[in-house]
Amino acid sequence: MLRRLYDWVMSLAATRHAERALAAIAFIESSVFPIPPDALIIPMVIAERRKWVRIALISTIGSVLGAFLGYAIGALFFDVIGRPILDFYGKAEAFDELTARYNAWGGWAVLFAALTPFPYKVITIFSGVSGLNLVVFTLVSIVGRGARFFLIAFLLNRYGAPIQGFIEKNLGLLFTLFTILLIGGFVAVRYLF
Repeated sequence: MLRRLYDWVMSLAATRHAERALAAIAFIESSVFPIPPDALIIPMVIAERRKWVRIALISTIGSVLGAFLGYAIGALFFDVIGRPILDFYGKAEAFDELTARYNAWGGWAVLFAALTPFPYKVITIFSGVSGLNLVVFTLVSIVGRGARFFLIAFLLNRYGAPIQGFIEKNLGLLFTLFTILLIGGFVAVRYLF
């Protein structure tokens, strides 16, 4: 089923509605949809390399707007569904402690999920549940999703079809390395300067 869904998303890239489909996929992937927008970005940039900035921008805007839906799902439905379950099992206090720790470091979690193949929707929803500062959530989402989509589009524009297979095969590794370098840079700046 997942393969058919992936193939359907890929087929959207060849239609005249590809940009709208990309915006919609990027939006819903940030809260509920299992296929990432990369599945559309790759064939769209390969087909029209000169539009790589536009394609990355559409992906970033759609994804960040969709992240607000994920945040809202967590913020609005946790008290109705999640809290009673935690209370029933006597885990509300433990969850509150986890939430406090998450809010101290949640920006890093959002950045990690925004850059890597980790399911971004999990973090957007948990950010809403925990009440992560919305400004931090927004800024980190813009930076993380923008870096991810612009990097993919840039590489495809620069190197064309040969890099497509490499990106698809090593997407998780590439973004994990990028995240380590990015976090390492922040740590270096904080402790060295």
